[in-house]
Amino acid sequence: MRKVYLDYAATTYIDPSVLRKMNPYFADKFGNPSSLHAAGREVRSAIENARIEIAKILNAEGKEIIFTGSGTESDNLAILGAAMAYKDKGKHIIILKIEHPAVMEAAKKLEKQGFEITYLNVNPEGLIDLSELKKYLRKDTILVSVIYANNEIGTIQPIAEISEIIRNFRIHNSLFMFPLFHTDACQAAGALELDVKKLGVDLMTLNGSKIYGPKGIGCLYVSKNIRLEPMIVGGGQENGLRAGTENAALIVGFSEALKLAEKLKNKESGRLKILRDYFIKNVLKAVTHSRLNGHFVKRLPNNANISISGIEGESMALMLDNYGICASTGSACSSRKLTPSHVLLAIGITPELAHGSLRFTLGRKTKKGDLDYVLKVLPPIVKKLRKISAIK
Repeated sequence: MRKVYLDYAATTYIDPSVLRKMNPYFADKFGNPSSLHAAGREVRSAIENARIEIAKILNAEGKEIIFTGSGTESDNLAILGAAMAYKDKGKHIIILKIEHPAVMEAAKKLEKQGFEITYLNVNPEGLIDLSELKKYLRKDTILVSVIYANNEIGTIQPIAEISEIIRNFRIHNSLFMFPLFHTDACQAAGALELDVKKLGVDLMTLNGSKIYGPKGIGCLYVSKNIRLEPMIVGGGQENGLRAGTENAALIVGFSEALKLAEKLKNKESGRLKILRDYFIKNVLKAVTHSRLNGHFVKRLPNNANISISGIEGESMALMLDNYGICASTGSACSSRKLTPSHVLLAIGITPELAHGSLRFTLGRKTKKGDLDYVLKVLPPIVKKLRKISAIK
């Protein structure tokens, strides 16, 4: 049976060149990077070199890169760490209604602790309303978090414009550094600008599993002017922000994957846009009562999130799987939940239609023939499911 993987937003395979860089640190170079002896110093050197390489890509300083165990942990450290560190300055935080669960759940946790969270609306294409942001900024707002590119619908937010609004608010109110500005850029890496100076962010989340690097590794860019309360305490690793012996293999792999992603970014993004637009056009043509979710233009080059009325996305995903096609019904982090996607509800999709949504995300191994195979298989599946579905 043909195998077609179209769930690259959930995770990617490790690029062979990345794996080769990692291999020595699984067995031969195994010293504890905190040790003073040669074996430890060798590993510490590899970690610090990786940190510097990542910092170069982000136009940051090495000490501003903090390694974590995942994108989720980085988001948690940014949101919870900033809230705990600056709660004496204010307890108001602003996020979008379409944030990744790692940010949403952190915000909900803070609400239980007495923080006030403003959840900004987005328009039907998933874009922030900049005037609404201006409206809700207050002198006690300590943090704004806006996802760079949405993991479900692929909509890209105007991060630099948001940063400018926040900067002007600071100047007008003589607030120096508040509110802080965080963005989750996990899906953006390898496709969009990552220069933190151009973007104007104070905190930025990245991870390895979305860029053909290893799972279990992420990083948080933390501007040198900012202090965070650590979520994991112990031996004081990562500038005291993330205790625990660093995993050199994953860190080296993450750095190599990010360098490769940056190198291939323009060429691969152009290739994927052509395939994405071809696929979207033909799905909407072949499947009646279907619609694209997210912005038509301001979207990730590999993302196609499509709602199909009269059926359930879970059933579609399972039947596609029978044909060797891997797609998802939304975020892989919450795909086991039976509730409709909070992202789709936020852009105005009805719960019934949200349940009939599929996310196809393309990647380095995706070819036009793979998409043609899906286009051949999908319409009969939809027809069959509509006949037996209770959804009308």
